[in-house]
Amino acid sequence: MDDKLYMKRALELAALGRGHVSPNPMVGCVIVHEGKIVGEGYHKKYGEAHAEVNAIKSVKDQSILSSSTAYVSLEPCAHHGKTPPCADLLIQKKIKKVVIACRDPFDQVDGKGIEKMEKAGIEVKFDVLKGDAERLNVRFFTSVKKQRPYVILKWAQTADGFVARENNDSKWISNDYSRQLVHKWRTEEDAILVGKNTAIHDDPSLTSRDWQGKNPIRILLDSNLEVKTTQKIFNSDADTLVLNSLKEEKSENIEWIKTEMNNPWSVLRKLHERKIQSVIIEGGTQVLNSFINENCWDEARVFISDKKFRKGISAPIIDSTASTEEAIFDDKLIIYLNDHG
Repeated sequence: MDDKLYMKRALELAALGRGHVSPNPMVGCVIVHEGKIVGEGYHKKYGEAHAEVNAIKSVKDQSILSSSTAYVSLEPCAHHGKTPPCADLLIQKKIKKVVIACRDPFDQVDGKGIEKMEKAGIEVKFDVLKGDAERLNVRFFTSVKKQRPYVILKWAQTADGFVARENNDSKWISNDYSRQLVHKWRTEEDAILVGKNTAIHDDPSLTSRDWQGKNPIRILLDSNLEVKTTQKIFNSDADTLVLNSLKEEKSENIEWIKTEMNNPWSVLRKLHERKIQSVIIEGGTQVLNSFINENCWDEARVFISDKKFRKGISAPIIDSTASTEEAIFDDKLIIYLNDHG
């Protein structure tokens, strides 16, 4: 039996939950009997059935479960959360063997699901495609292990290294296809963050209107509450959190949160308290540089246009060797994308 082949399928299924299951991890499950897949499932939405439940329900002949193997992309949970423990379900159904991609680092699970199943007589094998599984759930792992969201920096710059003109106009650097891709990214992450200057000068909606999917939570850094509530970031299209130094207040979909504004780490701690697992930092340069300088980021996605401004507001600099490919810098991922036309 090819464990890697079936686990690869479990990971493909898990990825279908992207953007819908946070703060839970993405999980897929495949049930195999006598070399054939007889059941599949994945965690579709936070608060709803987990992957193992959906996979087992999809098996037409439940009597074969006792001679079947379950492939799960993450260790089955061993605790009562929104749903009962999946480890208990696998035990109840007398699954013969469970193959796991990687352990769940969450304290209430971390090895406990494996231990519970082994004590019940189930053969357990783990660390099959472990690296792939950890990469898939890097946001969940970052939240659990580092107690902060996974941070994605994103900006578009001209060929000569500017993100805006001297009057702060940053329009028309990116093409329509790039903007649509950005909207797709927004559906995949929990939140999107900008500073007051971007909110004032660009007046962005920060929604996913050009791609089907959810809108991210909008995060506005506005220490002294200088952004007028008539700006688009305050419309009813999405929830908005305003991190500031002056007040705590909630009104419909807008919440003002008083917090330390002295560095990005305090901002990330506040977002972690809200169970926000991932955030796209969309600028401007001052905000992006603050996260770069404090080394509190995980990934950067940089669009490089063929346009030139000659002068203006300089783009952030992570390293001096910009290319059009992926690069690793200090164990962080940088993606440079050509943006022509």
